[in-house]
Amino acid sequence: MFSRQHCLAILDLTCNKNFMLLIAKNIHKHYGDLHVLKGVDVTIQSGEIVSIVGASGAGKSTLLHILGTLDEADEGSLIVEDIDLSQLKGDKLATFRNERVGFIFQFHNLLPEFTGEENIIIPGLIAGKNEKVLKKRAEELGDLLGVRSRLQHKPSELSGGEQQRVAVARALINNPTVIFADEPSGNLDSANAQALHELFFKLRDEFGQSFVIVTHNQSLAQMSDRMLTMQDGKILSEAIRQ
Repeated sequence: MFSRQHCLAILDLTCNKNFMLLIAKNIHKHYGDLHVLKGVDVTIQSGEIVSIVGASGAGKSTLLHILGTLDEADEGSLIVEDIDLSQLKGDKLATFRNERVGFIFQFHNLLPEFTGEENIIIPGLIAGKNEKVLKKRAEELGDLLGVRSRLQHKPSELSGGEQQRVAVARALINNPTVIFADEPSGNLDSANAQALHELFFKLRDEFGQSFVIVTHNQSLAQMSDRMLTMQDGKILSEAIRQ
């Protein structure tokens, strides 16, 4: 079960609709002579689902990786939950990422030698949490995501949709406040993609988490609370779902 403290924190954040979970200002990123991000500003509210769209090479994934602390900006500031991440380095930043942030990737990145359950609980084990408690939570997430009966199978024995749902459970295991997804349905057929998109909204309603999703899928993008369109390393436009 999710702790009373965590549930109260979720209620506190979701009741405050103006709570700004993430603030990124003037984000620049270079790779050699290539100026990939050119002064990007992004804000994400608690419990909000935001999609980032644009042509290949617009800088979407680079921005997502910087917001999720997988990469570092050359210039600019990033504040998450009122924490200035420029002040966190090394192990402190890794701990913040493990405890506060979840990731979902296009190719799920499950470890083939481990079962679904083992893959799910790895971030929790890294955080030093009790294995028995983590396995119980993995079962609860498996129920929620419809894959509990498949958790003792290895990735090669799971369908593409099941693999991605296991990856979603792994992203949720430490109860992060924000989940970053990079083309999460890009490797799924249309039926599984639609089911995954609907699942994100169910999870948001269930747990109050924010989602930031890079996608080429216009259906998912238009379902989001806000859609940011990138072009040539900048935010070109913003659309709010009515």
